[in-house]
Amino acid sequence: MAKGGVEEMRNEMVVEAEGEVKMENFEKGDVEAHPYAFHVSGPRNVASPNWRDLISSSWKDANYKRTVMACFVQAVYLLEIDRQENRTEENALAPKWLIPFKYKLVETLNDERDGSIFGAILEWDRSAALSDFVLIRPSGAPRAVVALRGTLLKSQTMRRDIEDDLRFFAWESLKGSVRFSTAFNALKSIATKYGSSNVCIVGHSLGAGFALQVGKALAKEGIHVEAHLFNPPSVSLAMSLRNIGEKAGIAWKRLKSMLPSNHDTQASYEENDAASFRIGLKQWIPHLYINNSDYICCSYTDQENGLRDENEADKENAKPRNGQQQVVAAAKLFLSSNKGKQKFLEAHGLEQWWSDNLELQMAISNSKLISQQLKSLYTLPASQLTQANRGR
Repeated sequence: MAKGGVEEMRNEMVVEAEGEVKMENFEKGDVEAHPYAFHVSGPRNVASPNWRDLISSSWKDANYKRTVMACFVQAVYLLEIDRQENRTEENALAPKWLIPFKYKLVETLNDERDGSIFGAILEWDRSAALSDFVLIRPSGAPRAVVALRGTLLKSQTMRRDIEDDLRFFAWESLKGSVRFSTAFNALKSIATKYGSSNVCIVGHSLGAGFALQVGKALAKEGIHVEAHLFNPPSVSLAMSLRNIGEKAGIAWKRLKSMLPSNHDTQASYEENDAASFRIGLKQWIPHLYINNSDYICCSYTDQENGLRDENEADKENAKPRNGQQQVVAAAKLFLSSNKGKQKFLEAHGLEQWWSDNLELQMAISNSKLISQQLKSLYTLPASQLTQANRGR
């Protein structure tokens, strides 16, 4: 009887121990099998920095840099998902997207309206690099990065994300959002600390919209940081109304040119029509990653986005007035050249930008939309120019 009791107790202990092992394996497997785990959906053929980067830096490869920047944004998406799912350091998903590249999270950027994480400040992890005999930061690797996520359709973030989506759609501006000031202050702070050449900003979708406008605002202050924008929004009600107005204005100009008028009146009209003047500033060229099957960002590739007046084009190509240097607003455009029409979620997704079979076409573009987005960097309203001249 005693012998049977001992045997029974031993069997119970074995079952209990096996249960604990299975539970531990389940918890590990929950992370390992998660669709957003780095080894499941991350890039396949990207090596971690090693001592060879001291001789030939991987960061000088545009494909490598694009891949890492996209992974940084994915890490921000996962920071918010980790927060909502109450994940701990042991089973968090986000760090796995930073560790392979020797970067670490320094600070999260939170939306004060709902407490959600919409961005993060990342820095080169020197101690992790030293453990792999990477003695110095590879050439081209930024010292710090501000990464901004896009819209996350989950209950805790959906309201504020869509609110900013609608803000852009209505006004083509995100400056009224609390996220703009938070991201601007963060970027300016690390640019001041490490130098603008050692800092960059990156974003996807709505986050790319913020990154573009934050980077532009900083460029107006003479601080130029590298910007990587994946699927930036290009469609807005304000842009549509402006295009309608431009078409109406061009039609009116053509009609007016058919009417009898004297030379002085026409010259006066053209002079008053020049609303701004080019100013001599260093050119800021952001990197835009566009998929033509994505209707949210495809307008950036439209060279004829609305009718262009021939006289207006001539004025843009004319010699600069008042001795001011002319600078053309432009961006470095990376266009996905994958064959065939893609579904929207695939074309707008972030994962495509670290895909092994991605084919890109690169060009310096000054499409109409890019010019509209960046022209304020290189123009000064006539009223301000007059005031400046009087002050001399």
